[in-house]
Amino acid sequence: QVQLVQSGGGLVQAGGSLRLSCAASRRTLSTYSVGWFRQAPGKEREFVATSSYSRERTYYANSVKDRFTISRDNAANTVYLQMNSLKSEDTAVYYCAARSGGDFGYANSINYNYWGPGIQVTVSS
Repeated sequence: QVQLVQSGGGLVQAGGSLRLSCAASRRTLSTYSVGWFRQAPGKEREFVATSSYSRERTYYANSVKDRFTISRDNAANTVYLQMNSLKSEDTAVYYCAARSGGDFGYANSINYNYWGPGIQVTVSS
């Protein structure tokens, strides 16, 4: 069982930056692939980014590529999502999630076994 604790959300102006953290307890995150998803009001949950443990690869949604960066600190058992050049359309509840599988289906939320509680990110225009 992996428990995920999120932090770092909040309110920021358009063009600003935030860094989200996803810390794990009971298991080491270095043995899991970790992804970030988001859900805006009235919309479905969508894939944002993922860090694959098996090949140390990262993948991003086109909407955040070149603005967001996912990274790991294995010593801290934490995965981060650095979000730069934020836009109003980035406003959503952000979730981190962990999966024990490989790269296949990394963008599909059903392939993730453990989820954080979510954290609000609001970008004002």
